[in-house]
Amino acid sequence: MPEWAWLSLGSNVDRHRNLCAGLDALLDKFGALTASSVYESAAVGFAGDPFFNLAVGIETALEVGAISEVLRDIENRFGRDRSQPRFSDRTLDIDLLMLGQRHGDHDGICLPRPETTQQPFVLVPLAEIAPELNIPVLNQKVKNLCKTLGHAGLEAVPFRWQGQDLSGITGAKRFPPG
Repeated sequence: MPEWAWLSLGSNVDRHRNLCAGLDALLDKFGALTASSVYESAAVGFAGDPFFNLAVGIETALEVGAISEVLRDIENRFGRDRSQPRFSDRTLDIDLLMLGQRHGDHDGICLPRPETTQQPFVLVPLAEIAPELNIPVLNQKVKNLCKTLGHAGLEAVPFRWQGQDLSGITGAKRFPPG
């Protein structure tokens, strides 16, 4: 039975091209997606160029390990260099934040992903597309956690993908439209 999977996408290398390519690949694989606005944020954990970040929701019947494999393949196709330190420049970074209301270790992946509640560049875009989403274990809605964490260091940026505007606080956009 399909469940909602919530993803975080980021890039600080050829940001617009790589995020568009990642979104295209997700759309090709899953058939439809919901996207947030795109935000710019400073690199975290290293001195690097700023990132573009957004959140995406997809419906899938895949299990956590299979989703992770798809995301890894997409990252690799667009030049992800896994020999670099954990905190380093990224052509494309796609993280599985949540799958339904699962929590704990699934196929070696911790759900919800810790950054979901710790980093504004993850939580703010997620709150835009899934404000009522409940974070398991914490039993709190994303919109409430977002109010607590704040928007520090985030700025919505002009961004177009597939002829649609993903700029500013526009709310969730469904692709394909209609």
